[in-house]
Amino acid sequence: MTVRTVSTSAGLDPAALQSALDAVHHAGVPGVFAEVRDDGRTWRGASGVADVDTGRPVTADMRHRVGSITKTFTAAAVMQQVEQGRIGLDTPIGEHLPELVPGERGERITVRMLLDNTSGIPDYLTYAFPSLRGFPTRPDVSTQSIDDNRFRTWRPAELIELGLSAPPTGEPGGPVGVYSNVNWLILGELLEHLTGMPAEECITRNVIERAGLRHTGFPKGTRVEGPHSLLYEAFYGLIDPPRDYSVYDMSWVGVAAGLVSTTEDLNRFYAELFAGRIVGPESLAEMQRTIPATALDGSPIQYGLGLHKVETPRGTFWGHDGTVWGAGAISLTSADGRRQMSVAINLIRWNRPDASGRPQPHPIDGAVRALYQEALCGGAATAS
Repeated sequence: MTVRTVSTSAGLDPAALQSALDAVHHAGVPGVFAEVRDDGRTWRGASGVADVDTGRPVTADMRHRVGSITKTFTAAAVMQQVEQGRIGLDTPIGEHLPELVPGERGERITVRMLLDNTSGIPDYLTYAFPSLRGFPTRPDVSTQSIDDNRFRTWRPAELIELGLSAPPTGEPGGPVGVYSNVNWLILGELLEHLTGMPAEECITRNVIERAGLRHTGFPKGTRVEGPHSLLYEAFYGLIDPPRDYSVYDMSWVGVAAGLVSTTEDLNRFYAELFAGRIVGPESLAEMQRTIPATALDGSPIQYGLGLHKVETPRGTFWGHDGTVWGAGAISLTSADGRRQMSVAINLIRWNRPDASGRPQPHPIDGAVRALYQEALCGGAATAS
């Protein structure tokens, strides 16, 4: 099933964009939806289903778990505290949270290192979800712990301790960042310490509301409020058929990846951010100072303070992507602010590994690349 929306955008090709969405659906993603903006003009589209059992169609205005796109919101809230003089980017985290990050680590790891993932603190994923440890080479790997944690409420300090107790990924301030959600949970605790309110409330008041977002927020329970899709997790073929995880306690990612939003709100947020209406120009410049980093899946990225840098034939784009169980999203804005793309999909980790553990190509990969190519560059050569 295909759901179409119309557009009168002179700078966009609605037929090509819709065809690219449809191709992602036909390649195997149950539902995909997007909003693309070009020089003040907007196109929205959707393709496929929100529920594979009922055939309920996915629509372009649905709310969606946007994963690590949350990190840009959290980074903006931290930069506001820097602007107010409550914290410095190069202040050791131990000066404010000595009990949370004690000893030499607290003295060496700075706020900047948490924001750009050079703290050396590893992620907690395989410790919070132990049945995943050793994937894909260990024969007894399973996704049982994903199900076991569906209704578990984690305290940020629990997850932070899992990361701090694990072997470090490197020395604090190293030249290459290693992506870790622990950094962002520590930043959430820092926001609470500085403002006297929960980090989610701080981000809501000072970032989400300032940007004028109407459909973005941290979930109050295990469900996505408002119209939304079911979210299908395949975990590299270990869950077959893919299972719905739209009902889940998101305390396992909190201010690192817990937000719910819409593609319209994501584009609005990044437009407001890059227009200087969320943080000032000096803060934005700091956020756009990138270093090489390694994502959780091992891929190389150029990472700033809560922002990815992506080079395309159309030029430089800034934004973030994200996944949580069953949901994927990406939002990118051109350096000149004229072109924006936000895409949401309701199936994730579809690639199956070979015997060596390397994920194998899937038709979805090419279809997604072609969608990004059309959305970002209007059919120009493939984006990075």
